[in-house]
Amino acid sequence: MAKLTKKRKEANAKFDADKVYSLTEAAGVLKEVAYTKFDSSVDLHVRLGVDPRKADQMVRGVVALPHGTGKTVRVLVLCSPDKEADAKAAGADYVGLDEYIQKIEQGWTDIDVIITMPTVMAKLGKLGKILGPRGLMPNPKSGTVTLDVATAVKEVKAGKIDFKVDKTGIIHASIGKVSFSPEKLAENATELIQTLLKLKPSSAKGTYVKTISLASTMGPGIQIDKTTINGL
Repeated sequence: MAKLTKKRKEANAKFDADKVYSLTEAAGVLKEVAYTKFDSSVDLHVRLGVDPRKADQMVRGVVALPHGTGKTVRVLVLCSPDKEADAKAAGADYVGLDEYIQKIEQGWTDIDVIITMPTVMAKLGKLGKILGPRGLMPNPKSGTVTLDVATAVKEVKAGKIDFKVDKTGIIHASIGKVSFSPEKLAENATELIQTLLKLKPSSAKGTYVKTISLASTMGPGIQIDKTTINGL
């Protein structure tokens, strides 16, 4: 077991690890126990009662967080020449096609999201081994393969994120920064949870949402009281 640092011990002493909190209370506690010198990210962790090994229980989707993530998202748009101006006007950081495909083949992945068009996807097939492990491969289900690249860019820049249950049945998603108010963090978390509830697989048996917790970068996890959330 990893040895706790002095700062982590001090953080743990500021709250009751066995207590469950409402989302807003948890967000307030999280701000008190965060100890990094930078503006830490805040992550929501939701353990689901699903078996990700079964295709019909793979939970994934997208959600537009009302207050964004607080992160600067670097967006690459791979599109045909007639869409380049629209993508740039919408705020894309990089726009092009063959030259960026070549850069990626050479190892460049200094981006957070790639948006492309259905007609271009065939060219990206050879990049799967590079983009796949990094979670960068565009996917129609996440809204990153579309003819309307301008709208997709605006949504991503405004706080639209995609999420996917991992092999242990947990959703991990960044929902803001420690500098956000407790209310904004709670509203972002609620939006994601309500989206998850709509995605419950019909084949999933038993309790769908098992546990929910909030944590900042390097900070302790704070348990959420499910009974304080609508729909649970």
